[in-house]
Amino acid sequence: MTFTIDDLTRILREGSGAPEDVDLASDILDLTFEDLGYDSLAMLETASRVEREFGVTLEDSTVIDADTPRTFLAAVNTLIPLPTR
Repeated sequence: MTFTIDDLTRILREGSGAPEDVDLASDILDLTFEDLGYDSLAMLETASRVEREFGVTLEDSTVIDADTPRTFLAAVNTLIPLPTR
């Protein structure tokens, strides 16, 4: 299982909605969450939803340090166990 940009944008929309002036379907990987209109509270809610859905535990510092979708995806994906053979 991999946490994708589609998963992230879906969870952002479900938890905090999408700011009117931001197109989450565009290339947002390297924009900051602040530039996308999401504050730290929205990101903590997003992290909580990711934890429940993907079975991972994210430290608050990890969520705060991951200031772009690219870094957030990388942080989550390092916690998802690899499938066993």
